[in-house]
Amino acid sequence: MYKSVRARSRALVCKARSARRDAGMVTSEYAMGIVAAVAFAVVLYKVVTSGQVSAELQSIVKQALDAQM
Repeated sequence: MYKSVRARSRALVCKARSARRDAGMVTSEYAMGIVAAVAFAVVLYKVVTSGQVSAELQSIVKQALDAQM
């Protein structure tokens, strides 16, 4: 019985150690996250600098600056 308890405890300890090593992201996951963030930023930049959106933003700013208190 002692041997089986000892074997089980070793298995649990080894499993816990391997789980700690796998905690967190690896470099490839960081790289994919960065690529996705850059792609989103490029799409957002293209939308904001498009003609119609740019004109709307300029009119909003102009209205805010011309506001009377």
